[in-house]
Amino acid sequence: MSFFPGKDPMPGDAFACDAIEHLIVPRTADLGGFFVRRALPSSRRRLVGPFIFFDRMGPAVLRADQAVDVRPHPHIGLSTVTYLFDGEIRHLDSLGTEKVIRPGDVNLMTAGRGIVHSERTPENLRGHPLAMSGLQTWLALPDAKEEIDPAFAHTEKSEMPLIDIDGAKGRVVIGSFEGLTSPVKVFSDTLYVDLSLEPMRTFPFGAGHEERALYILSGSLIVAGDHFAADQLLVFRPGDAITLEGGPEGCHVMLFGGAALGSKRYIWWNFVSSSKERIEQAKEEWRTGRFDIVPGDEEEFIPLPAD
Repeated sequence: MSFFPGKDPMPGDAFACDAIEHLIVPRTADLGGFFVRRALPSSRRRLVGPFIFFDRMGPAVLRADQAVDVRPHPHIGLSTVTYLFDGEIRHLDSLGTEKVIRPGDVNLMTAGRGIVHSERTPENLRGHPLAMSGLQTWLALPDAKEEIDPAFAHTEKSEMPLIDIDGAKGRVVIGSFEGLTSPVKVFSDTLYVDLSLEPMRTFPFGAGHEERALYILSGSLIVAGDHFAADQLLVFRPGDAITLEGGPEGCHVMLFGGAALGSKRYIWWNFVSSSKERIEQAKEEWRTGRFDIVPGDEEEFIPLPAD
């Protein structure tokens, strides 16, 4: 989601095995019974590869009188990646795009110089209980791509290559992994893999990508003899080959990372940029109504937050 009222957790995260550079416990916000856990950015780590934002949405069951209703809001300097495990979300944007995303599909919306979008429960699913679970992540754009024209791309789960190797199953959502390559097009080296391990099964996480991390979605994970529970983010030291092992109940994890951007990024609300001045410009443009509108969702919008 695009608005998150939680604060950083108190210090207390601890290092584990030598291969783990950071262990991050996400901060959590309760949005009316719908929990969102934010792992990035954190006080410990701002980015992993191009990933500058990592939200775990749910899992939850929305009551019949509840719905996801994220009103139109702007972005610059990033690509949003929406990936669901349960539920559906209707995406509308200022390019005129309308698309319902379903579990296993990917919506990649590139903001570039500026885009506005909304995310809502489809009308046909309102009035009924609805399971919701997924991830929303942001990819910071490289310096030369920060101000490109906005774009939207949808990729069906059937187009993504499957992993099915001796107790390990999943799909390569973005990038290349274990000889498999996703068709999703991004602007820098990026890794995003949905992986499930059966109990006590092992799987290699090679050092081919400059920066690597994983988020434990459910179950438990073992790395070099250390056990890690669900809803923890592990950032690995560069250059080390890692062996992942499913805990006694197995685990479901999201592997992610890629090449470091090589330059600093600032993040404020929904804006990402290498320039503080550009963010101030975007703030003024949203405040004064100079962003494009979202066709079909013109009546509401999220106001600019107070500084």
